[in-house]
Amino acid sequence: MTDIDRASNRPSGRMNGGRALAEMLRLAGVGPMFGMGGFQLLPFYDALAQLGMRHFLINDERCGAFAAEAYARVTNRPGVCDGTLGPGATNLVTGLIEALNAGTPMIALAGDTNRAHSWKNMTQECRQAEILRPAVKELIRVELTSRVPELLRRAFAVATSGRPGPVLLDVPEDVCHGEHDFAAEDFSIDPTTLNAPARRIRPDRADIGRAAALIGRAKRPLILVGGGIHLSAGYEALLAFAEAQSIPIAHTMSGKGGIACTHPLSIGLFGRYSRIANELIEASDCLLVVGCKLGEIATKRYALPPESIPLIHLDILAEEIGRCRPATVALWGDARAGLEDLAEALADDANGTRAARADYIAEIPAQMGAWRQEAAARLDSSERPIHMARLCRELNLALPADSILVADGGFAGHWTGLLYDTKSPGRHFIPDRGLASIGYGLPGGIGAALAAPQTPVVAITGDGGFNMMLGELETARRAGIGLTIVVVNNAASGYVKALQHAMFRGRYQSSDLVEMDYAAIARAIGCSGVRVEDPERLGAALREGLAERTRPTVLDIVVTRDPARMLPAVDNRTVEIRQGDRVA
Repeated sequence: MTDIDRASNRPSGRMNGGRALAEMLRLAGVGPMFGMGGFQLLPFYDALAQLGMRHFLINDERCGAFAAEAYARVTNRPGVCDGTLGPGATNLVTGLIEALNAGTPMIALAGDTNRAHSWKNMTQECRQAEILRPAVKELIRVELTSRVPELLRRAFAVATSGRPGPVLLDVPEDVCHGEHDFAAEDFSIDPTTLNAPARRIRPDRADIGRAAALIGRAKRPLILVGGGIHLSAGYEALLAFAEAQSIPIAHTMSGKGGIACTHPLSIGLFGRYSRIANELIEASDCLLVVGCKLGEIATKRYALPPESIPLIHLDILAEEIGRCRPATVALWGDARAGLEDLAEALADDANGTRAARADYIAEIPAQMGAWRQEAAARLDSSERPIHMARLCRELNLALPADSILVADGGFAGHWTGLLYDTKSPGRHFIPDRGLASIGYGLPGGIGAALAAPQTPVVAITGDGGFNMMLGELETARRAGIGLTIVVVNNAASGYVKALQHAMFRGRYQSSDLVEMDYAAIARAIGCSGVRVEDPERLGAALREGLAERTRPTVLDIVVTRDPARMLPAVDNRTVEIRQGDRVA
């Protein structure tokens, strides 16, 4: 919707608060919404129906929050979800914290009690504002029906500015059902706040100069990219800077896709699991960290990188700089803007710099080739049950460059984080690393598929995560989306069982699941279902799923049951520590 369309489509007259909410969301041009109705928000639901806006009933509010969060990651526009009073609102918490930690713009609506009877033990009443406030960037309580447009306008500004995040509007029943005479001027919204980032700030010029001097002198610099590169949409700036300065790029799971994984300067994942990146970090003489919090997984529980290496930290959130690792130079600002400024500061010497780093850059193909040779036995494995690395290889072969892979927390996310290759820059790999909640895969896939209906979308989840969200397969079927869901079926809570194996020498507790035929379950719900036990069938099954565009396809992939082989590599938390050892 253009600015002219918004100005000419402003409603006016007497309407209830629910209609005012819907009219503002219409003007904002929001995408599909996700929720489960209750009495408090029924006027809002009625208005959505009258206005012809897309809203999907989900079977659990947590799934609605996950779907909205994934939609926002694909589009960089706020995803919208809702929950009714009490359990509906509190069920949103996990998805909201995922968005808060990941910096994803979202708008959540929560119905609340009629204020005339609050704190009189109303049905489903609880301290929901206190519960939800720590889960969001800002909680806005709407106390007057007349202020609905104003406060929803405020919610968009907060959600998309600075480091994006979720904003919750707490809407009492009497505010949603109450009426007010609105003027057309009440319904306005700043179009710059409808996408993240709404505002870009640039690092201080003096700090840019100090950082440029460090990078310019370095012989073996590295760029470490986190999820902030997606929030900034800084792909072109990152690639231009790295190519101009001949600097390799490593990424976190959230940062995958900052540049294509297939680009010669990409050295893959760093941290807990790595191809060649960790060794290159150890040997570096200057690190530029872009939009990355340097948390536990990225640093192998804070053992990486060595503090002796000069570190430049560029981040939109000033308080993240230096939290986990002291920064030699702090660059507070937008990732794209900061990279553009660094490129400008170093432009004059770029030709000489590239020549000086030619031997350094030439090391990367050889090291990556050696890694691929070492990994080939796993990637090409013909064993049954299927090896996870072989599944990742087949995903690499089957998924086109524009596809989106949504990865659930734990087992599925770590394997694909290490071995799946994006083929072009952008949000083509979506892991839920904000909170790493199990169960994100299916609802996240729904949100991504609705955000990019012409794009092939695959969601990969463990059987444990799929069990949590099985009801949302009905949602996906009802929505008529051609989503492919890959269920990694190892009849276990795989990550937990693997850790128990490493730490307790084969003593397992509460980590085994009943063997299920998820393909048969999918067919019973009206979806397509394919069970795959032979690795040679993986490619055909994936292509079959991608070709189905009118309903979901569940690929039930039977993978290894051996807990000693369930992780991509050794998790450093399970290493036996002896005096003098350095755990990394």
